[in-house]
Amino acid sequence: MLALHGIHDDDDHSHGPGSDADSGGTWSKAPNFASDPDRAAAVREATLRDRERYLNSGWVSVDCRFCHVSVGVKKFSPAHTAVQWNSDASRRCAFFAEVRESGGEPARTPTCPRLADSIKHAVAEGVLEEASTAPSPGDG
Repeated sequence: MLALHGIHDDDDHSHGPGSDADSGGTWSKAPNFASDPDRAAAVREATLRDRERYLNSGWVSVDCRFCHVSVGVKKFSPAHTAVQWNSDASRRCAFFAEVRESGGEPARTPTCPRLADSIKHAVAEGVLEEASTAPSPGDG
């Protein structure tokens, strides 16, 4: 068994003001700016903007050239394409309908090959480009 002593021994001290378990406080690495409401509001607003940009920027609507459903597509690299299916598109997709009719589950199907061809066509036509400012998994 490994026993850590010294600065790693957390049994006898708290992590700062309000963090004592007996007082019911909590501890966090990030400041909450409780004493500066303007700063707290600015941080909250910046966080919402970052979240919106991360989740929604760079998505391009691509129509399937076979069944004409429309999905959101973001191209991160030649090998990485994200597709946002909505309920209507997954219900109307002809390929997924074939999967359902044969007793399969479209959610377990990696992709619709007809839509994949439509995405390749959108890239070839210049409608869809790789996201140049998309955050990478390690950014934060």
